[in-house]
Amino acid sequence: MNWDQVEGKWKQIKGEAKTRWGKLTDDDLNTVGGQRDKLVGTVQERYGIAKDQAQREVEDWNKSLRDDNEALRERGAETERERDLNRKAS
Repeated sequence: MNWDQVEGKWKQIKGEAKTRWGKLTDDDLNTVGGQRDKLVGTVQERYGIAKDQAQREVEDWNKSLRDDNEALRERGAETERERDLNRKAS
């Protein structure tokens, strides 16, 4: 998922960020608003880690969102193919 998508869907996915970084408060997540740099800075501050480590963690998290999103799309395509096969068999 690119960061424009993250920003656009922030209300839906900020719970996943809260799960990943439990020290972030709801206020932190609302302030971040899906902006990558703000998320990196907030993770860095709350966890007392270096900026490059916070950047890696945020990128790893974003990659997991992309992977999850891709898996959902693939499952949806498989389900659609199964429905098509069932319709043809009927």
